[in-house]
Amino acid sequence: MKEEELDHVFSALADPTRRRIIETVRERNCTVAELSSMFSISLPAVSKHLKVLDRAELLKRERKGKFIYCSYNGQPLADALQWIAEQQRFWKDSFTGLEDYLNNLHNGNTGK
Repeated sequence: MKEEELDHVFSALADPTRRRIIETVRERNCTVAELSSMFSISLPAVSKHLKVLDRAELLKRERKGKFIYCSYNGQPLADALQWIAEQQRFWKDSFTGLEDYLNNLHNGNTGK
């Protein structure tokens, strides 16, 4: 996942309304109007949130007649989770190495 794409995902997830929208469309596809009625914000505000989620590719929008349906796309979130797991492994390995080094110092072993 490119850094810019990762930035879009984390930015989209930073807002609680957008997270709730994702949770809603993950359960079932919804029209923009349905989403607007579920939240205590205006239709234009919902549309702005949807644009952010769309830019992050966390949802897909499909026009059917006069309605636009939103559905969940979990791939960008899976990619972000993979990035997080890589960071976790790096830091775990780094701290394990530091712990081993400090234990060796404490026990009088300098590793030389």
